[in-house]
Amino acid sequence: MAGAGSAPVPPGSASGVPPVPHRPLDPIDRSIMRLLQADGRASIRSVAEQVHVSRANAYARINRLIDDGVIRGFTARVNHERAGQGASAYITLKIVQNSWRTVREQLRELPGAAHIALVSGDFDVLLLVHTPDNRTLRELVLTRLQSIPEVLSTRTLLVFEETDLLAPGPGKPAGPTITED
Repeated sequence: MAGAGSAPVPPGSASGVPPVPHRPLDPIDRSIMRLLQADGRASIRSVAEQVHVSRANAYARINRLIDDGVIRGFTARVNHERAGQGASAYITLKIVQNSWRTVREQLRELPGAAHIALVSGDFDVLLLVHTPDNRTLRELVLTRLQSIPEVLSTRTLLVFEETDLLAPGPGKPAGPTITED
């Protein structure tokens, strides 16, 4: 399938070039995306069989979804606890007005930062972090985050349990089978 790692920047993003118009996705495209979300290592053959199209059609559709920026890349879903990152938290931040880009760049450098979002509401930024333990989480919040000049305040929400909606659950079929092409 496509190579692992970072995907190309979608056309028109952050380059000053107008974005590519959205192309409507049909049920086959949506099925392909669902299968690849469940198993990004699935072979073209496996995907084609499961969505009932030819291998050439599946290949062309996946490449179009990548080229259009719909599929941004392929990655592994990690069990953070088993990977030694047993403490997770969502952290909300209030930041100085018009400082989003500066703050975002500093948040990207934080160890354990998994997701950063500019949001509306009572706070400005939502940050998901994974750390080895609560002591490391405390240090990250009190030392690293609160030392960023543009951060006005933080609130930490500990994650007690997570449910991976993409993982097969009881009674659900497993993702696509990996086969050699």
